[in-house]
Amino acid sequence: MIETARLVLRPQCESDLPFILAEIETAGMMRYLGGKVRPAAVVAQSLAEDIAAFAAGTYLRWTVWLKAEERRVGRVGLFHVRAQAAPQALRGQREIGWMLAEASQGHGFATEAARAVLGYAFGELALPAIYSQTSDSNSASTRMMQRLGFERCPDLGYVDPDYPAADNPTTVYRLGRGEWASLDGGVRD
Repeated sequence: MIETARLVLRPQCESDLPFILAEIETAGMMRYLGGKVRPAAVVAQSLAEDIAAFAAGTYLRWTVWLKAEERRVGRVGLFHVRAQAAPQALRGQREIGWMLAEASQGHGFATEAARAVLGYAFGELALPAIYSQTSDSNSASTRMMQRLGFERCPDLGYVDPDYPAADNPTTVYRLGRGEWASLDGGVRD
């Protein structure tokens, strides 16, 4: 578990499934993730895999809770880049990603959760660098990556056939441990 001023990041559990189905796995939320809402059985299987991966330390995904209201607001994770279309130099690298329920967007929760996970990744795990991916169509995530100190890596961008043309090319950003340490609290003004 990771705590911030307003949030608690808890490892995912089976009881997160109704929240994921109702608030995350929606057309609005999937618009930047290939545009397809997955069937409930596929989402349940994916959640079970996430829970097992967290236990094994393979990759980590937390459910983001708002402390004051004890309610789920999103998810944040630390993964390995697995996209087959990604350049070889990027595949297998550590990557951060986040999703905040539409009703919880615009309050800084995603930035706060991502800062906490980056602190964990660079502190506890001592990772040398973290990547993040989006497309220019997702301007909110692009701005957040920049606020967090990520720098765009144009040489690692790629076209992903699993995403519609409007969401291509995939843009790749990188944040090194040294750059993170030089930022005041992990966020640029």
